Amino acid sequence: MSVRHAWAVSAGSTTTSWFDVRLAFPDGARVDALAVLSGADVRVEDVRARPPLSLDDLAVLAEWLEHPLVEACVPAPARGAPTAPRRARSAWPRGREGRRLVAQEYRTARDEGGDPVLAVMRATGHSRRRSLRLIGQARDEGFLAPRRARR
Repeated sequence: MSVRHAWAVSAGSTTTSWFDVRLAFPDGARVDALAVLSGADVRVEDVRARPPLSLDDLAVLAEWLEHPLVEACVPAPARGAPTAPRRARSAWPRGREGRRLVAQEYRTARDEGGDPVLAVMRATGHSRRRSLRLIGQARDEGFLAPRRARR
C-alpha cells in the first residue's frame, strides 16, 4: 500500500489535505482512492478499482485502508503518539552510494509516470536546483543514460 500527499488547501487556521492511496494485491488487482484529511477526520472521497470491487469487497475496503491511511494522514500528536525531534532533511548518503540512490529514485518515478525530479527532491530533501545537480552527477557516474547523444 502506498499513500502519497497530493495537495493541501489552507483557509485561515484550517488546512485540508488530499492523499492518493494505492492498494495493490499480488494477483494484479489494484484499488486507487482519494482520501481527504480535514481537522482530525479522514474520509475517502473517490475509489477506483481494477477489476471492479464486489459489494462485499467494498464493505471491507474501510478496514483495508484504515490503519495505513491514519498513519500517513493524521499527524502523530493527534494520534496520541509522542513526538520525536525531526531533522529538516533526511540523512542521505554521500558520494557514489548517494548518486546510485538518486538514479534509482529517478528511474522508479519515471517508470511510474511521475515527475522524476520531484521524486529526487522528496527523497533527498534538497531544492530543485540541487536535485538536478545530483541527477547530472548520477548521469556522469553512469547510473543513468546520457541526456543527449554525443556527436
